[in-house]
Amino acid sequence: MLRGRIRNVVNLLDMITERSAENFIGINRHFCGWYSTGSSHVELPIMRKKSERKPLVTSVNELKREARLRRKEKQMVQENTLRPPENGLLVEGLVPVAHEVYAARVKLNACVSRIVKSIAIFSCSLCGEVHVGDPPHRIRTCDVAGSLKNKEHTWERGGVEHILPLVESFHLYDRVGRAVSHNEQLQVDQIPAIVELCVQAGFDIPEYPTRRRTFPIYSLAGKVIDFERRFPKEDTPGKDINTYGFWDKKKKSSEENKFFDLHSDDVQAIAVHGMEAWERMRSGASKLMKKYAVQTCGYCSEMQVGPKGHKVRNCQAFKHQMRDGQHAWQEATVDDLIPPVYVWHVRDRHSGEPLVNGLKRYYGMLPAVVELFAQAGAYVGDHYAGVMREDVAVPELDELKWVV
Repeated sequence: MLRGRIRNVVNLLDMITERSAENFIGINRHFCGWYSTGSSHVELPIMRKKSERKPLVTSVNELKREARLRRKEKQMVQENTLRPPENGLLVEGLVPVAHEVYAARVKLNACVSRIVKSIAIFSCSLCGEVHVGDPPHRIRTCDVAGSLKNKEHTWERGGVEHILPLVESFHLYDRVGRAVSHNEQLQVDQIPAIVELCVQAGFDIPEYPTRRRTFPIYSLAGKVIDFERRFPKEDTPGKDINTYGFWDKKKKSSEENKFFDLHSDDVQAIAVHGMEAWERMRSGASKLMKKYAVQTCGYCSEMQVGPKGHKVRNCQAFKHQMRDGQHAWQEATVDDLIPPVYVWHVRDRHSGEPLVNGLKRYYGMLPAVVELFAQAGAYVGDHYAGVMREDVAVPELDELKWVV
């Protein structure tokens, strides 16, 4: 008798729970037009500590597994078939992408150089923080040696180099050859890393010749065997190769910009073209980096385009004494190759009111190039909506105490 009553009570509770869940789902469906269950909010990017290493693209366990496989291959005397570009040949499908990335970079530099004449760029002389637009913000985030006690920034006028920082890499005549040694650091040219990636992927620049193989290399018991002569028959040894080109830098900026001439005075149209070039350059670089290896130091901004890093001992980052100045090489990402300098997003640049420190939790961020084009009138893509925080209502200073 008691068991039957307990069973009835349990069934009654199950019925009440099911009906409550149905009513709750109905309420959600009724109000789904007003509120969205999914949130696009993401955390704003923060500056990495100098003692903190960059996150690895490939996990440590995967790197150990690959190292064990390489050791086993060295013990077995057999030929391993290499695919392009590991065998020294080009990936034919990525040659047009290399040309597109280089053209997008030239176009982007031209657009930025034109727009910075209309929109001011500010840089902190102490910590290096960048702000796009006038007046500069008053957010107190300058926390370095020699900064003011209230942590306010010391602003000065900046330029293109502050929103498009130059990341260089040693130019390799043979990308599968030996790495640049420490004694050769003044004998090998350093060019922008994105340009070196395009050159290795099939874009030819007469100033920086590179070896284009017609026959692949082979791997036998872990050793690379190259049956092709060091210089092909049609090449003359040493021709067009200036080993000491480091001391004779050419003015490449004006030569690059002449391929893209901006005759229009419409700043908004130029910003739209620049935004397209920025997205095209990053997406093309991502495609190239899936095949062509790019290395970066885990502690500093040093880059080397190629299957392995160089051996120049010029690292001054965290605990460089323990590495004898050598870099801690790891796989690079697109943000390492094309670093986005994040700045505070200004919604209304015509208001003339600077961003204040009390409301910094309600402000969003954007890469400096995207912020520059956005203030010039270009449309910002949806993939930046999370860091822009356009869906957040910024209160007034007198309303701040009422915000929860």
